[in-house]
Amino acid sequence: MTTLEELGLLKMDFLGLRTLTVIQDTINLVKENRGIDVEFDKDMADPKVYKLWQEGKSCGIFQFESQGMTSFMKELKPDCLEDLIAGVSLYRPGPMDQIPRYIRGKQNPGHNEYTHPSLEPILNVTYGCMVYQEQVMQIVRDLAGYSLR
Repeated sequence: MTTLEELGLLKMDFLGLRTLTVIQDTINLVKENRGIDVEFDKDMADPKVYKLWQEGKSCGIFQFESQGMTSFMKELKPDCLEDLIAGVSLYRPGPMDQIPRYIRGKQNPGHNEYTHPSLEPILNVTYGCMVYQEQVMQIVRDLAGYSLR
């Protein structure tokens, strides 16, 4: 990775072909055994699915099965895809200290604090927390006047 960066190239991580094969095999088996067509982007708001995360029933789910992440999800009580995405992003050594703030923000959405009014449209989806690199880049562009070049 370091050598690629020194050469000015971009390193990207993709799911391995083996993992993609497992996913496709699973879709085929669900269709064959249950008669259900699995469509990933069709219904991303099934409350029964989020209830599993809220109860800590995430054993075997990549990036959600550790004890720490399970505790985080039980406390957060995710009810939308954005919470799961943010959860994975927050559960890392750097941004982990933002987890309590994120949980407070979700539980009390009207009380989120922004140090500048320009931050609200950028950070409202993550309850006032800087979670994603893209948010930081947008903040630097909007508040400091930088470009992406």
